[in-house]
Amino acid sequence: MNTSAENISSLLNSGEPREIVLEKILREVLQQFRSETGTIHTLDPEKQLLQLAAQVGLPPQMLGIVQTIPVGKGIAGQVAAENRPVTICNLQTDAGGIAKPGAKQTGVGGALCVPIRRGDVIVGTFGIGTIREHEYSAAEINSLQAIADLLGKQEALNH
Repeated sequence: MNTSAENISSLLNSGEPREIVLEKILREVLQQFRSETGTIHTLDPEKQLLQLAAQVGLPPQMLGIVQTIPVGKGIAGQVAAENRPVTICNLQTDAGGIAKPGAKQTGVGGALCVPIRRGDVIVGTFGIGTIREHEYSAAEINSLQAIADLLGKQEALNH
């Protein structure tokens, strides 16, 4: 399950606007993971807020909710706060308290979000979700983390 590093690198180096590049990367990753929704957030470390940089598949009513996420809140915020992947088998039935109540509006079942790092510093989050219930395997988590690590090395995530 590998979105080729060459494809992502060529997209990152294509010279296209950041929003277009990140959306293309999301679409490729979603196809690889057979998932319907995805987000990339960048971290504003001073304000401790994640800002939506790209998304695919979110319902319009969710865009305002995920536009800005405080570190520590929701799935992406938890990833940023703890510097580790967060996965939920079924967002619709999750009772763990990580997902915000509004997250159920996405219709997402399985969700996975990983930190995007530049070296040891978190610069954002990369999340995917599928409408079906899905327990992400260690290989899937590692694959998405490798993609996020590649993104973190690029200047594409700079504000």
